[in-house]
Amino acid sequence: MQYGDFYFPLPTNEPVFQYAPGSKEKAALKQALKELKNQKIDVPMYIGSEEVRTGNTVSMRPPHEHRHVLGHFHMGEAKHVTKAINAALKAKDKWANLSWENRANIFLKAADLLATKYRPYINAATMLGQSKNAIQAELDAACELIDFLRFNVHYLSEIYRQQPISTSGINNRVEYRPLEGFVFALTPFNFTAIGGNLPTSAAMCGNVVVWKCADTQVYSAQLFMRILKEAGLPDGVINLIYVDGPAAGEIIFNHPDFAGIHFTGSTGVFNTIWQTIGNNLSKYRTYPRIVGETGGKDFVIAHKSADPDVVVTAIARGAFEYQGQKCSAASRVYIPSNMAQVIKKKLIETVRSMKMGSVEDFTNFINAVIDEKSFNKLEGYIKAARKRDSKVKIWVGGKCDKSVGYFIEPTIIETTDPHYVTMREELFGPIVTIYVYDENKFDETLKLIDQTSAYALTGAVISKDRYAVEQATNKLRNSAGNFYINDKPTGAVVGQQPFGGARASRTNDKAGSMLNLYRWLSARTIKETFNPPTDYGYPFMQEK
Repeated sequence: MQYGDFYFPLPTNEPVFQYAPGSKEKAALKQALKELKNQKIDVPMYIGSEEVRTGNTVSMRPPHEHRHVLGHFHMGEAKHVTKAINAALKAKDKWANLSWENRANIFLKAADLLATKYRPYINAATMLGQSKNAIQAELDAACELIDFLRFNVHYLSEIYRQQPISTSGINNRVEYRPLEGFVFALTPFNFTAIGGNLPTSAAMCGNVVVWKCADTQVYSAQLFMRILKEAGLPDGVINLIYVDGPAAGEIIFNHPDFAGIHFTGSTGVFNTIWQTIGNNLSKYRTYPRIVGETGGKDFVIAHKSADPDVVVTAIARGAFEYQGQKCSAASRVYIPSNMAQVIKKKLIETVRSMKMGSVEDFTNFINAVIDEKSFNKLEGYIKAARKRDSKVKIWVGGKCDKSVGYFIEPTIIETTDPHYVTMREELFGPIVTIYVYDENKFDETLKLIDQTSAYALTGAVISKDRYAVEQATNKLRNSAGNFYINDKPTGAVVGQQPFGGARASRTNDKAGSMLNLYRWLSARTIKETFNPPTDYGYPFMQEK
């Protein structure tokens, strides 16, 4: 029974702790790092009410210290995917019929737990498991995940209040149902917040979810799953499994109750998923919703009027924070000829000042890339650049060492070929490529940016000239879903810059906004007539 219209007002963004020397939060985080590192945890899959342990365990190791073992998780197989689907469908009706205020308060409580009791632990887990430094973990695992939970509750509350007009003698209303079936959340390693948002945004709308996180993100994902359970999430609403991707896809994408996928990952994987779903349409009860963000080849263009220090900082932070392992990371940069030398000098000095090492040493700006596969791929690009002719040269960095952890120095490549491979392909590491353009060919360079990459996720223009800013904004309208003026192309904040791109960056459904939540709802319009007609005839049929 509904006793009121329960509305959740617009929240404020979670304050960012700075972890200054002597602060309580810094001491708490260091203590949490020590505590987590000194224990080895045994991580089950969470399916319905069960904690499933298979005995087929995989070790979890810090990328910056790969000899250390944080614990093990239990790898599942095909039967566990089926078990998770069945658990989700069993929970579906009861969850969908739970009142909105009770559903919402579970996620608001989870946000409060993250903001208080578990803040140092979710950050420490992200630092150890994904090799993020303190501020990157804070922005991701604490602030962004908290914001996703709180803002999505508000946005969904706003959606529920959107109702059609009614006329005399008629009442019209719309109910926003969950999708008919289950949602598959497939999440990446690089953001704990994405790992948390993809399953919870769908669940918040009344859906039940099968969640497969990346193997390299299990350490923080399992902690968030335990937080959700502590916040009161009923069994079976979100089921966390660790299985081989193709094995999961074989079962999920052939299931008649598959209702949608919420995805962040590679373009290749997403293209395969889309094609598989298309081939299986006749098997499904409904047309599945396909929501995905797949990556980018994100750009920075400096105008000849730009402040060189602003350009250097945008590149240094945009390209090298979290070792460039952000979908939005600055990866290709276009510098005007009039300031090329001064920017080169300042960039080299800046990169050489960056310390690299373990996350436990808070003076380190650069940490490790996620695993050996990523390390080998990135090292290959650097080796290829060294072998090229005079069209490609390395300004700074380029050293690679995986003896202790998967460390790759922040690397700046310059090329005179604007279509060189590192200007086109997503690398997902601490490598940025510079192209120096004729300062008087700004317009031609904008066209070059638009045509060089298949992606369209983020981009930035840096300029003091307002005409140039407007010119870039217009020319690059379809080149980036998130566009930045006089800033780096990373760091979207929930509620401030809804995030997502188009083209090969895919569906642009804007995580952290109402646009995303609409995809997990199915509207039903209801018309009630108070005085229904009792005869089929209309007045126009009468002659007298």
